[in-house]
Amino acid sequence: MTDTDRRDSPDDDIRLLGRLLGEVIAEQAGAHVYDTVERVRRVAVELRRAGVADEVALSGVLDGLDVNDALHVIRAFSWFSLLSNIAQDVHQSRRRRYHRSIGSPPQEGTVAHAFDVAASACTPTELTALLHRVEVSPVFTAHPTEVRRKTILDTQRCIATMLEQRSRLLMDTVEQVEWEHELRLHVLTLWQTALLRLSKLRVRDEIDDALRYYDLTLLAVVPRLQLDVERELAARTGVPAALPPLVRMGSWIGGDRDGNPFVTAEVLQWAVERQVTTALRHHLQSLHVLGIDLSLSSRLVTPTVELLALAEASGDHSPFRADEPYRRALRGMYARLAATAVATLCAVPGPPPVSDRPAYEHPDQLLYDLGVVDASLRSHGASTLADARVAPVRQAVGCFEFHLCSLDLRQNSDVHERTVAELLAAAGVCDDYTSLPEGHRVDLLRNELRSPRPLASPFVSYTDETSGELAILRTAADARRRFGSMIIRHTIISKCQSVSDVLEVAVLLKEVGLLIPGDDTSLALDIVPLFETIDDLGSAGRIIRDLFAVPEYRAWLTHSRHSRQEVMLGYSDSNKDGGYLASNWALYRAEVDVVAVTREHGIGLRFFHGRGGTVGRGGGPSYRAILAQPAGAVDGSLRLTEQGEVIAARYADAALARRSLEALVAATVEASLASDHRDVPAEFLIAMDELARLSLQHYRDLVYGTDGFPQLFRQITPIDEIAQLNIGSRPASRTKSDRIEDLRAIPWVFSWSQCRIMLPGWYGTGSACATWAVGDAARIALLQRMAREWPFFQSVLSNMGMVLAKTDLGIAARYRDLSSDAALAGAVFTRIADEHARCVNWLQQITGAGPLAENPTLARSISDRFPYLDPLNHLQVDLLRRYRAGDHDDLVSRAIQLTINGLATGLRNSG
Repeated sequence: MTDTDRRDSPDDDIRLLGRLLGEVIAEQAGAHVYDTVERVRRVAVELRRAGVADEVALSGVLDGLDVNDALHVIRAFSWFSLLSNIAQDVHQSRRRRYHRSIGSPPQEGTVAHAFDVAASACTPTELTALLHRVEVSPVFTAHPTEVRRKTILDTQRCIATMLEQRSRLLMDTVEQVEWEHELRLHVLTLWQTALLRLSKLRVRDEIDDALRYYDLTLLAVVPRLQLDVERELAARTGVPAALPPLVRMGSWIGGDRDGNPFVTAEVLQWAVERQVTTALRHHLQSLHVLGIDLSLSSRLVTPTVELLALAEASGDHSPFRADEPYRRALRGMYARLAATAVATLCAVPGPPPVSDRPAYEHPDQLLYDLGVVDASLRSHGASTLADARVAPVRQAVGCFEFHLCSLDLRQNSDVHERTVAELLAAAGVCDDYTSLPEGHRVDLLRNELRSPRPLASPFVSYTDETSGELAILRTAADARRRFGSMIIRHTIISKCQSVSDVLEVAVLLKEVGLLIPGDDTSLALDIVPLFETIDDLGSAGRIIRDLFAVPEYRAWLTHSRHSRQEVMLGYSDSNKDGGYLASNWALYRAEVDVVAVTREHGIGLRFFHGRGGTVGRGGGPSYRAILAQPAGAVDGSLRLTEQGEVIAARYADAALARRSLEALVAATVEASLASDHRDVPAEFLIAMDELARLSLQHYRDLVYGTDGFPQLFRQITPIDEIAQLNIGSRPASRTKSDRIEDLRAIPWVFSWSQCRIMLPGWYGTGSACATWAVGDAARIALLQRMAREWPFFQSVLSNMGMVLAKTDLGIAARYRDLSSDAALAGAVFTRIADEHARCVNWLQQITGAGPLAENPTLARSISDRFPYLDPLNHLQVDLLRRYRAGDHDDLVSRAIQLTINGLATGLRNSG
């Protein structure tokens, strides 16, 4: 089958991978296991084709399995889900390649499409100016929904590469047999690889797990994207373009202490050192390879004087390279970068240099030398060599510098408050800071911030919490001295609710020299308030306005932070607090309010979006989400978190990483162009205010107003079993309380996904629409107009439709029966089922189509996956029932965790 033949369906690859997996199962586990798996598969597929999830039919083949056979079945369907996902990803890559090959118009989410949009919205000069302001920062976070091991990711990537080869290569019969044999070996490797880790991840493991994506894709993809944008801009404007880095990667892993007691000063130091090691190792390797590639002889070409000077200063006096000035120059550059590594890391992450040279003190010095090499090559007709060999290295140094990515600090405002209170009391400044009203707190903190005197004393013993906070900040200050200011640039305040929450952080930064008071005051880090709950989002604009009224804070912004305020918005907790529709609207309203305040005060603004993988945590297509932002919310730059399984889905493969990052850049450009041309009709805003209010009421009535709901939630979902998985260092709850309020938003959403209810992604929306618009033709017409004309509302409905398509109340009914209170479970489930029907009905009324009607490819992908998820859900319920009844056999526990893993893989954005 040719590439063109395959572009419309991944079925051929899925069938091949399924056949190979079946052969491996029969060979490794025996014919009886293979027969069981096949029997289950046939029944599940037939039931789905008939449009039903008949638990009785599935029970006939699954009930009575001993735990060993159940483990085989779980592993089989888990691996098939993974292999199917690989085939679908490869299929999407083929489709994009095919459309490029036939000259189709640029697709949405590409830079070419963004430039086409720009052509009708601005002049080439204005576009160039905008691109000089564009900065997109995906920030990797370690949240406990990533359940795939590095070993599996590596094998997954090999299989994807082989499927790509299949579509590109013409193989004869012998080659086809050899190719299939190699593919089968990878499938065998998966089957014999354990899906679960034996021990819980440490923070250091999470740091290393995140850094592997740089070696896998990012160190090559980010510079390539930068080059392509610059070349596209030059082609369209006729002027060579050199842009600042469009993509700046970030990380929380090793700096995020909020609720994670395992993030310490030692871990922070490990994180920054590993980041710098990764960057320097890559740059050293690139210089080494470049020195091998550029074997040009001065007997044949005439390098520039500057290049010859680099060669002479290199310290490389080998007679074998006497006529190879490029090789000598690059060896000297390698020696200087190696000296940088020794100065910062006390080691060279690569081969030893040929000579001792002074260290590069800043990446700009290395970039200058690479520019000398580039210019010299172009001077004697080797521009193509400069483009192919030197330009990617220059871009990598420009994008990643010596620090790789910026590591954020984050802590909860309650911890900051306790730490400052203890310091003030120990210093004799205020005995009971926490009892002060807000105005008095602000006055006291401002006085401290004007004083050069530190509060902390080496002669006072502090609590472990305060000592730990000070140690973290001292380590951060030391890291900036060792590795430069880019290594740590932001400190984030979780649960920010007041001006004093911000000033408390400023006081702590002053303690370690990251804030300097006085006439030449300076602030080394962006202090970023994070607004998370519905109420906090509603107060965001007021808090920022009050903050700007503090003269000291305004001075820091103006003199040290480029007159720009960064504000973070929490999608996860706001959803858990108020439900899907109310959360989305509270976030939108908060952005509108903050934009207005910053414009009023002449301060620049960047939003940091704390999005998760699921729609219930702000997930969904990033391109559409960015375009749906309110006017002024995207002004050339944004940051967003990349969490859990989304990191693997987007960045484990080079083509997917390119697609993801390009979509972010393209959307940022398009949203910035449209930023001042988005007047939302007043009737839209009024309608959403009312819909959000009603949705909030219905959601909270269920989740927080139903007696026994927290206990019911724990019984009908695998929340407690999820907490036992070795997939993250962070505890599932902030405290030992069973309250929903104290549960982290991530396992909250993850648990609802496992039982196929997906409640955080839709509940309350249908009731809100019904209450507000039922029987009112004018209001229904308004909702329909909002869906046609308003990107925000389009995005809300589209994402909800995707979740509704993944929801399966037939499967969910089996989880209902896990409850010990049948009456409560039945009543709650009836409410859930009724609300689900209302959501589907109103989606149909508003858009004229059912869930995913606008995305048939995704709809088919989801429906194709269901037959392989149903058996996993069925077995999970049976195993949960056994385990909770007292059967704590290790095999039962392992089987439950494998079902959690398999369902997360099949559902993809599950947490």
